[in-house]
Amino acid sequence: MQEVLSKANDPKALPSEQELYELSLLDEANDLGIRYIVRQWHAEWIEIDRQVMWDQEEAEYFWIQAEAKQRYAERRLALTERRFIYSDMDLF
Repeated sequence: MQEVLSKANDPKALPSEQELYELSLLDEANDLGIRYIVRQWHAEWIEIDRQVMWDQEEAEYFWIQAEAKQRYAERRLALTERRFIYSDMDLF
């Protein structure tokens, strides 16, 4: 599962008005089983470079899927409280 959250719901908003977070719940198989990853990236428009720059990657690892889902929900709630309420998943 992966979604991009923003404060602006207008696809025509200027890039300088955009600030985004990508929130992901991933799984990866290894010799010990399946490990779950909750990852959060921050992005914003950098005028000097005239492009969106991704930074501040945070990742947490879990062996239990329910714990990973709980952490994903906590991170999503924290972003919602900071007014990142629009998700690209709402489009489906």
